Amino acid sequence: MRPFPRRRAKGTAPARPRPDPPTRLAPRDVLGEAFAGLVQRPARSALTALGTVLGVGSFVAILGLTATTSSQIDARFSVLGATEVTVEDVARSQDQFTGPGFPADADERTERLGGVRDAGVYYTVRLPTGGTVRAAPVGDAARGEKIDVVAASPGALRAAVPRIDRGRLYDAYHSGTRQRVAVLGAAVASRLGITTLDTAPAVFIGDEPFTVVGIIGDVERKADLLLSVVVPRTTAEEIWGPPQGDGARMLIATELGAAQQVARLAPTALRPDHPEYLKAVAPPDPRSLRTNVSSDLGRLFLVLAGICLIIGAVGIANTTLVAVLERTGEIGLRRALGARGRHISGQFLAESGALGALGGLVGTSLGCLTVVLVAVFRDWTPVIHPATVLAAPAIGLVTGLLAGLYPAWRASRIEPAEALRR
Repeated sequence: MRPFPRRRAKGTAPARPRPDPPTRLAPRDVLGEAFAGLVQRPARSALTALGTVLGVGSFVAILGLTATTSSQIDARFSVLGATEVTVEDVARSQDQFTGPGFPADADERTERLGGVRDAGVYYTVRLPTGGTVRAAPVGDAARGEKIDVVAASPGALRAAVPRIDRGRLYDAYHSGTRQRVAVLGAAVASRLGITTLDTAPAVFIGDEPFTVVGIIGDVERKADLLLSVVVPRTTAEEIWGPPQGDGARMLIATELGAAQQVARLAPTALRPDHPEYLKAVAPPDPRSLRTNVSSDLGRLFLVLAGICLIIGAVGIANTTLVAVLERTGEIGLRRALGARGRHISGQFLAESGALGALGGLVGTSLGCLTVVLVAVFRDWTPVIHPATVLAAPAIGLVTGLLAGLYPAWRASRIEPAEALRR
C-alpha cells in the first residue's frame, strides 16, 4: 500500500527535492565501451586502422632504414673513401713555372710518408691526331677503336685495388726499363676481341705495339680504368712526351685515419721547393656525409609517411562519423538515462584513439620487421633508435584522437528526444 504523505507543520517551508546525483563515467567503463565498439565490427575496425598501420609502419621503416643506410655509408666511406687522397698538378697555373709538378720519383717520395700504403701518378695520354687502339694478332688489325689510354705508374695501379682476371700487373721493373706493356680493362679487352693471354696478344696504340700482360676485372677506385688501356707512365712519357691538358694526378691509398695527415704532408714531400704547385684533396668528413644523406632521405620519406598518416586519420574520422550516425538511437538512450555530452564524446574519442593506438602498435611491429628483413637481405646491421619505437605507437594514438574530434563533437550535440524518435 502507498503510505499517506506526512503533513507539513504550519509555518515550515516545503521540503526541497533532493537533486539527482551527477552521472559519472569511469575511465574503465570508457575503455570497456571502446573495446566493445571495436570488436562489434572487427572487419570495419581492421580496415579503418589500416591507414594508421601504413603510416606508422612507414614512419618506423623509413627512420630505421635511413639510420641503417647511414651507418653502412659511414662504414664503407671509412674503409674506402676515407683512405683515398688525390694530389693534383696545378703547376701549369703558376706564372713562373711551366714544367710538370710531379718529380720522376714521386711514387717513392710519397710512399715514405707514414700511413701510405700505395701511391702513384696517372694521367690520360693525348694521342696524336688520328691515333687509335687496335688489337693484334687477334681482331681486325685494320680497324682502330677510340679508347682512352691512361699512363699510370705501378703504385697508381695498386692504389686502385684492382681484381685481376687474367695475367698480372706491370711492376717497377717494367716502369724502370720503359717496357711496352699494357693492362686492359675487361670491357676494353672484350671490345678488342682479346679473351685470353695464351696467344700473347698485343695492342697497337697508334703505331706503337704494346704487349698485353693483364686484364682487370674490377677496381675499388678509379672505375674509369676499366674502360682504358693502361700503360707505364715512363713509357708514355718517352713516346708521347709529358702530360698535357689537365696535367697529371697522384692517387694515394692510406691506412684508415691517416688521410688528412697525408694530404697535409704530400705536397711538401713531393715538392719541398714549391709545394704550392701541388694541391692535395682529402676525403670529406664521413660524419657530414652521413648527416647530409640522412637529412635528404629523411625529409623525402617522412613526407610520404605523413601522407599515409593523413590518409589513416581521414579513414578513422570517416568510420567514426558513420558509427555516430548508425548509433543515434543508442546515443539518445544513453542521454535519456543521464549521460552527458562529455560522456558521449569521451566514448567516441576512446574508440578512435584505440583504433589509432592499435594501428600504431601493428605499424611499429611491421616497420621494425621491414628494417630487419632488409638488413638481413643486404647483409647489413639493422639500426633502429629506441625513441622511434617508443614514439610510433604514441603517434598512432594522437592520430586517432585528432581524427575522432569532430565525430565525437557531433555525437555530443545529439538531443535525446530527437534521437529516440528516429
